[in-house]
Amino acid sequence: MAENARHHEPRYGNRPTMKDVAARAGVGLKTVSRVVNGEAGVTPDTERRVQEAIEALGFRRNDSARVLRKGRTASIGLVLEDLADPFYGPLSRAVEEVAREHGALLINGSSAEDADREQELVLAFCARRVDGLIVIPAGSDHRYLEPEMKAGVATVFVDRPAGRIDADVVLSDSFGGARAGVAHLIAHGHRRIGFIGDQPRIHTATERLRGYHAAMADAGLPVDDAWVSLGSTSPDRVRDAAESMLRGPSAVTALFAGNNRVTVTAVRVLAGREHPVALVGFDDIELADLLGITVISQDAATLGRTAAELLFRRLDGAEERAARVSLPTVLIQRGSGEIPPPSLG
Repeated sequence: MAENARHHEPRYGNRPTMKDVAARAGVGLKTVSRVVNGEAGVTPDTERRVQEAIEALGFRRNDSARVLRKGRTASIGLVLEDLADPFYGPLSRAVEEVAREHGALLINGSSAEDADREQELVLAFCARRVDGLIVIPAGSDHRYLEPEMKAGVATVFVDRPAGRIDADVVLSDSFGGARAGVAHLIAHGHRRIGFIGDQPRIHTATERLRGYHAAMADAGLPVDDAWVSLGSTSPDRVRDAAESMLRGPSAVTALFAGNNRVTVTAVRVLAGREHPVALVGFDDIELADLLGITVISQDAATLGRTAAELLFRRLDGAEERAARVSLPTVLIQRGSGEIPPPSLG
């Protein structure tokens, strides 16, 4: 009977406490506390008994109450768009490294580009008393964060600015990068250039579209409405947009892809075409060097590190006005963006 009772005891959720350690070692609770926290006043023999009990029970100190008494939890939250997106891997890793340097734990989650989910995640992190937040925003109204920020939760936005509040932000130069990429295509003889981007409510998508229009205007080139498509980055949508631009008498001779997911689909659409079509993508992609894809590269790791360092400066007491940091992009020529149009080939 006793054996059956033991068999049905819950396996999880019953962590040993300091009271359990004290009972096993035959000492008082205060003695266990002193040993656990490295305080003086315990004889070597008593300390040995307590350590043996700790090891036998698998006891671990609960840091939550200790750090809460100090007013800090030594943790920060990171809200990304999509943990599966290769762009966010190096960004997240860089944030984690900076957090580690400051003795803090990183907790992260994906918003899936959903504003409600972003808010839910952010407030869940705040409920767990994180010291600070780094947010790649999905929504356009972040006033829900004002009470948390006033309560002392340091917050830095990355890749896109906050909506309707004044907050620190670290960005890549989306406008300048897109302008340089399209200008590069123009310099190689293209006059009909298509732009396929993300959804128009997204800051980076509109900035890159603005850069596209600026480059075309700089060269005195008109833009046909049929050459521009913003929307979901799903492969089907991007494929339809690209194939539409590549048909008819005013078909484009080059494409500018607004982000890495668009670039991947564009590469598949252009593969094996009878007449090569020039392509420049915003964001580097895996194997782009082997495939010869010309890109506008933004340094995701530097974005993450810059944002995290700014966050910890705030946590250390820096109180200057909200910062807006813009990091440069780099044009990497690999062949696809240097293909001339058919008339010049």
